[in-house]
Amino acid sequence: MKALLIALAFSAVQASTDTLPDFSHPWTLAQCTEWAMDHNLSVAQQANSVESREIDRNTAHMSWLPGVSASASENFSFGRGLGGDNTYESGNSSSTGFSIGANMNLFDGGATYNQIRLSDLNLEASMADLEKARDDIRVSVAQAYVQILYNYEIRDVARQQIAIDSLQVERLERMFESGRSSAAEVSQQKASLAQSRVTLVQAENNVRASLLDLAQLLEFNSWEGFSIVRPQVSMEGVLLETPDDIYAQALGIRPSIRAEELRLKGTERSIAIAKSGYYPSLSLSGGSGTNYYSNYGGKAFFDQLKSNFSSYVGLSLNIPIFNKFSTRNQVRSAKLNKVNQEIQLRRAQQTLYKEIQQAWNAAKNAQAKWEAAQVASASAQDAFTLVQAKYENGKATVTEFNESRNQLLKTRSDAVQATYEYLFQTRLVNFYRGGRLDF
Repeated sequence: MKALLIALAFSAVQASTDTLPDFSHPWTLAQCTEWAMDHNLSVAQQANSVESREIDRNTAHMSWLPGVSASASENFSFGRGLGGDNTYESGNSSSTGFSIGANMNLFDGGATYNQIRLSDLNLEASMADLEKARDDIRVSVAQAYVQILYNYEIRDVARQQIAIDSLQVERLERMFESGRSSAAEVSQQKASLAQSRVTLVQAENNVRASLLDLAQLLEFNSWEGFSIVRPQVSMEGVLLETPDDIYAQALGIRPSIRAEELRLKGTERSIAIAKSGYYPSLSLSGGSGTNYYSNYGGKAFFDQLKSNFSSYVGLSLNIPIFNKFSTRNQVRSAKLNKVNQEIQLRRAQQTLYKEIQQAWNAAKNAQAKWEAAQVASASAQDAFTLVQAKYENGKATVTEFNESRNQLLKTRSDAVQATYEYLFQTRLVNFYRGGRLDF
């Protein structure tokens, strides 16, 4: 059943490559992730590796069964030769033979048993690798998705800035007509409006570039019309445990660790397989056969097959005495592979701990940055409101107005960046603990 499910899953991956995405509505993060699971080539390749391991496992389990084979032969002799009555005669002759035989392993020092257990572990490890590949894609998709959300917000800020600058240009033009402002002030404000439009163009280009990055990650052949849902996100109530607590939880659930632990168990089986070379092996064999001889007293074909029919059964015991230290060296190599795998497991654990430390530290920094950015943005908004009122009453210059406006734009951009950086990093920390990457 497991093999059938894996085969069907992989067939679905292959078949889905021709499916056309529906861009009639914006995509959620869940939809993007689901599409990536079905279409990403790295995931498909790892799924193929799982099926290959399933085939290996099936081969190992079937090795308990006896091997059966049949054969047929036709021989021609010219000149003096042994006849069917076991005497030598001169002349040409021919013989026809049929046989069927079976051979079954009874004892091989546990090699077959341990090979079966090893194939089970290899399949589980490969499935853990598949889940790791899926996790990697989940993180990459979420990161690309957040980047688009950030670029959306920056584009909105740029549009708001154009609205502010456009109103100021209209106001100055009316004031110029009534003689209350100079042409230089009008020109300076138009230049600010033009720069804001340049900023908007760049923001729109960044949106398209980030959409393209996600589309390529999702393996879209065409991405025109592709957009994403802008969810309502809440930054309240986010709690971060210590890295050690997160790591303790992650050790038991991360597929990268699970895969290396399974491979370490597999090295124990490999050592047992190598040691089986020290033990004798016992096999059971049996078979039947018959022959037809052209010079066998003129007897008919089927009469000879009946009279020449014979069967056999036998036991074969093989006792190793000296094989030039081959078995000893195989055991030594298997033990060395175990040591290497222990190192690989520790390396995977260290890598996981470093990733958690980095994600936790980034989340804490993003939290502090987000809190500071909220205060700075609110202060900049208050300052701009005051300067705008003074400017409209002729108590502030256009330069002071633009400086305050630029500061507001910067603090808004910083606040947006801090918000989405904090959002992603906290979700990533939660992901290491077994949570979902969603917003």
